[in-house]
Amino acid sequence: MDQRPSDTPYSYSSFDQYPPSMPPAPARTNGKSIASLVLGILAVVVPYIGFIMGIVAIVLSSLSLKEIKRTNEQGKGLSIAGLVCGIIGTVLYGMIILLVVIFAVAYSSTEMYSNF
Repeated sequence: MDQRPSDTPYSYSSFDQYPPSMPPAPARTNGKSIASLVLGILAVVVPYIGFIMGIVAIVLSSLSLKEIKRTNEQGKGLSIAGLVCGIIGTVLYGMIILLVVIFAVAYSSTEMYSNF
C-alpha cells in the first residue's frame, strides 16, 4: 500500500479537537490590604494626622489578614507591611505628641514659679 500524506492541508490529532485552554485567572488581591499599606506609609510620612492614619492602617491590616485566611486572596505581604508601617507611624507620632505635652507642662510650670 502506498503511504501518502492525506490530501487535506491539515491533519487532525486528538490534541487538535479542543482549542487551547486559557491560563487560570490570577487570584484577587485584597483591597483592605492595599488600603492598609497606603495608610501605613502615609502614617509615617504625613505629619500631624499620621497618628490617626496609623491607627486606621493597623485596624485595616488586621481585618484584611482575617479576610485573606478566609477567602484565600492575595495580599498578605501588603497587609503585613501596612501593619508594620502603621505601628511605626503611630508610635513615632505618639512619642512626638507625648514630648510636646511634656514640654508644654514643663514650660507652664516654670513660668508659674518665675513670677515670684
